[in-house]
Amino acid sequence: MAPAIPLFKPSSSPPPSFSSSSLLLHNSMLKRLAFSSSLHRFLSHPTKLLPSSTTTQHISPAHFPTLSSLIFRRPVYASKLLAMAEQTSNPASQSHKHTNRLAAEHSPYLLQHAHNPVDWYPWGEEAFAEARKRDVPIFVSIGYSTCHWCHVMEVESFEDEGVAKLLNDWFVSIKVDREERPDVDKVYMTYVQALYGGGGWPLSVFLSPDLKPLMGGTYFPPDDKFGRPGFKTILRKVKEAWDSKRDMLVKSGAFAIEQLSEALSASASSNKLPDGLPQHALRLCAEQLSGSYDSKFGGFGSAPKFPRPVEVQLMLYYSKKLEEAGKLGEAKEGREMVFFTLQCMARGGVHDHIGGGFHRYSVDECWHVPHFEKMLYDQGQLANVYLDAFSITKDVFYSYIARDILDYLRRDMIGPEGEIYSAEDADSAESEGATRKKEGAFYVWTSQEVEDILGKDATLFKSHYYIKPSGNCDLSTMSDPHNEFKGKNVFIERKDSSEMASKFAIPVEKYLDILGQSRQKLFEVRCTRPRPHLDDKVIVSWNGLAISAFARASKILKNEPEGIKFNFPVVGSDPKEYIQVADRAASFIRRHLYNEQTHQLQHSFRNGPSKAPGFLDDYAFLISGLLDLYEFGGQTNWLVWATELQDTQDELFLDREGGGYFNTPGEDPNILLRVKEDHDGAEPSGNSVSVINLVRLASMVAGNRSDHYRRDAEHVLAVFETRLKDMAMAVPLMCCAADMLTVPSRKQVVLVGHKHSVEFENMLAAAHASYDINKTVIHMDPTNSEELQFWEGNNSNIALMAKNHFAADKVVALVCQNFACSAPVNDPRSLVALLSQQSSSSA
Repeated sequence: MAPAIPLFKPSSSPPPSFSSSSLLLHNSMLKRLAFSSSLHRFLSHPTKLLPSSTTTQHISPAHFPTLSSLIFRRPVYASKLLAMAEQTSNPASQSHKHTNRLAAEHSPYLLQHAHNPVDWYPWGEEAFAEARKRDVPIFVSIGYSTCHWCHVMEVESFEDEGVAKLLNDWFVSIKVDREERPDVDKVYMTYVQALYGGGGWPLSVFLSPDLKPLMGGTYFPPDDKFGRPGFKTILRKVKEAWDSKRDMLVKSGAFAIEQLSEALSASASSNKLPDGLPQHALRLCAEQLSGSYDSKFGGFGSAPKFPRPVEVQLMLYYSKKLEEAGKLGEAKEGREMVFFTLQCMARGGVHDHIGGGFHRYSVDECWHVPHFEKMLYDQGQLANVYLDAFSITKDVFYSYIARDILDYLRRDMIGPEGEIYSAEDADSAESEGATRKKEGAFYVWTSQEVEDILGKDATLFKSHYYIKPSGNCDLSTMSDPHNEFKGKNVFIERKDSSEMASKFAIPVEKYLDILGQSRQKLFEVRCTRPRPHLDDKVIVSWNGLAISAFARASKILKNEPEGIKFNFPVVGSDPKEYIQVADRAASFIRRHLYNEQTHQLQHSFRNGPSKAPGFLDDYAFLISGLLDLYEFGGQTNWLVWATELQDTQDELFLDREGGGYFNTPGEDPNILLRVKEDHDGAEPSGNSVSVINLVRLASMVAGNRSDHYRRDAEHVLAVFETRLKDMAMAVPLMCCAADMLTVPSRKQVVLVGHKHSVEFENMLAAAHASYDINKTVIHMDPTNSEELQFWEGNNSNIALMAKNHFAADKVVALVCQNFACSAPVNDPRSLVALLSQQSSSSA
């Protein structure tokens, strides 16, 4: 029986949760903010957030009742969404009647709008000065190059000459790539979410010339429909309000920013969390996630389902703690939720079975029909949680999926110098030369296409992947009959390969070979289709997540059984090749996005570094990746760089008096909010990752520096005491970080010997064979003067231990905890046994 099919398909950018940008807001502050902007009547009877199968549109009714009617949410059905996708333009196929300032930019998103009739400016002083000179409001449109609804609004509004005239006559219009300028996006997304309870991209915000928000929303259709205003009507209303109610609008925007700034930069009342709170938060988060667990289809919560790896990380971490406490039944229950979720995701349509990797999310509850966009931040995190699952179970199902993700990145997402690109679009043309694009066109198949390509193997393949002549993602049950997915299939994999092999009267190995060969044939045909747009921007933070996954895979996958056979799209290469990918990516960032004199990062790169500085996530995620790169076999220079970056991060972002890290350096006066982000969403928060980094660094260095790292970590967590106490489910990784900080003595595995040998690789693989987050692996060759100098300067005990146990002909391992070290061992099996014994004795 095929998996269930959802009735609705949402916008490709459903509104993020309110908590994702305004985590520290209090109800009293919101009431004052609402009252100050004459929004009290609206917010006292707020519209409930609709299910994510709707797209939201908002505009503030501040100060004039005529705008009250503009607040609405309109459900968007799959047929309409796909019809709009068809309208997405193909710039390469068009002659350019118009060219604006965006043509000189590097951002793929800005370049997509370089030939709109709208007189776009990039974010910057030129635009602000023009608004002041003309004394007109600013319209800011924020999106990203692989955003489906951004494409839709471009075609409907920004390519329309009439809309462009209104924008050009009455406003200064600015385009912002939210991936290139997350600091700008954060300010105005926070404003929209705080007032309306939801947001999304494209983000549409109207500002005063001094950049204070006046009103805003997300996607707007061009014309009035169903008694609801379109974008052109909104432009006219905003123009009228600016002319007649300007003072009130400006004061409202200024007050909104003032209140948000106060709420989002809260300070800690003490320097550390109350005793017992980390354990309470960890347990509470696990209980809340368990309460939202979907036992039928896996995952936490309902449709649409996003892969949120931080939830998996929390459940695995908590299960490990329960196991160590002897609560084996509870531990098993939590792990089973994770394993079932990972299996459902891997078998569902959200996983690209033909080319590898995962799409951004599933529109339905059963991971069946994806939104086809692929994001780098998902791939890095998902590879890591599948690696964790393999470490625990030793089931090659999970190692295969981790390889599938990483091999997709290696094939399609890595540049000539090792840089890792950002994203692939959901939309693409159905054929060469087509001027319009459709969502999923690159990925979906008709049953006839599969038969024509696979011939005699088609029946087996179609049965295994639930492929039907009528299509398996048919949403024609909706009232709107125009369904562009009718007759199309995504691949949803059967679980029962052995049973299916029996049905076809062939050995399982032969059955799997046929599937692999068939996938490769389909892949080769798919490569002849027009590809989705590739955003080849290099983002430091996302590269940090991928560096971590590649580095960890290089040793964890060495614990796969010998002789394991892989089928396409997995290449099945030597795991050590993965650490080379991580090394090259880190080297690219150091060469192109790091200033050796100032020790500061730039945020992104495309044809050169972006204008934006590095943000908190760039430092935190890259440091995390570098620590993994070192611990899993990279050179000590990566650890040295991680410590340098931590010093810079503390200098630029740490609130030394109030605790916590701000998201921006705070040097740009045009960025009106500095936020202390804590929400662990599709990406973890910079504060959560930073605490874990500090705990890890504290376990590597000694003395005052170690104490300094721990104190900073404690102070960071103290800022988020209320969140951990009351809303732990919003901060799963921070819950893990808080508990990690309370571990009395973190386990240290010290490897001593010559590197770049098979023996050293095998011992490193043994050190990382088991799942244990509260473990640090240190490796050192005392004959390497640079390594010896680093450890003598940062942890003389490690240096002395290495010198005392060095042997020229072998690699020696010691396991240290609670100020005592084990007897040295020098073979992988003994190290695995020793670590297993240490884990049992710590329970």
